[in-house]
Amino acid sequence: MITEERITAYINSLDQELSPELYYLEKEAQENKVPIIKKETQGVIRFLLQMLKPRSILEVGTAIGFSALFMSEYSPKDCKITTIEKVPMRLVEARKNLSDDKFSHKDKISLIEGDALDVLKDLVNHNKSYDFIFLDAAKAQYMNFLPELMKMLEAGGILITDNVLQDGTVINSRYSITRRDRTIHTRMREYLYTITHMEELSTIILPVGDGIALSYHK
Repeated sequence: MITEERITAYINSLDQELSPELYYLEKEAQENKVPIIKKETQGVIRFLLQMLKPRSILEVGTAIGFSALFMSEYSPKDCKITTIEKVPMRLVEARKNLSDDKFSHKDKISLIEGDALDVLKDLVNHNKSYDFIFLDAAKAQYMNFLPELMKMLEAGGILITDNVLQDGTVINSRYSITRRDRTIHTRMREYLYTITHMEELSTIILPVGDGIALSYHK
């Protein structure tokens, strides 16, 4: 928790209610300890989708499909969503949820199974472009993904990166981080420095959820 817990709870109490279908999927994920986008992050994404009205969305990190289904509800009718996942146990749930007829906007979504970096390179080779990219995958790989994402992010598009503050530990010295987490810590700091200093991007980092970075492609 980055912000004070009572403030977060109060802000969340003011947010829009999820549809019953998404509410139960969220509840199931929480009960099974599956990481999905936090309530406060949902609010930011909903706001941006309704304001920007993207035509093409790329998501890196499907998990069980919650965020893709969430974005399908608040994006324009003709929007297409491409989402990437490689973890077998997540794919089982993602396939089930993204084909469930109770989600009325599921036909917007295309699931690509495979290693994210390989898939991204293939999308680049096929000249794909997106005006809205949501990055929520293996944090240690964000820097590896970035060059491919930049090739596909349209001018005027937005890149949203989730989980960038790592429960606030990103501000700590690497020597205070447990040895097994130091690589992720170092790579996240490198990623944040890069996206905040790239000439092509205008980036703001918000202490929302576990931290999100919003990067606008100038």
